[in-house]
Amino acid sequence: MLQNKYFQSSDLSLIAALQIFGYQIKKIERNDSGKAIFLVQPDDKLSGLVQDFWSRNLKVEPLRYFESLKVVKSRIYQI
Repeated sequence: MLQNKYFQSSDLSLIAALQIFGYQIKKIERNDSGKAIFLVQPDDKLSGLVQDFWSRNLKVEPLRYFESLKVVKSRIYQI
């Protein structure tokens, strides 16, 4: 099953930030309530980036983040 080998998140802002660091959305699934779940290939650096994001220590360029967020939102409507 795909979920076991991928990092999963339904948080748009986190996924947009991860894309800036080169992580690609491998698949988007919908849960029973219709919420989009993003699957990303993990590596050794991913958990640190996620921790930095949630602790508000992750630094990104604002315009790149905004563009990444738009791309992530548009991908939701493609499924």
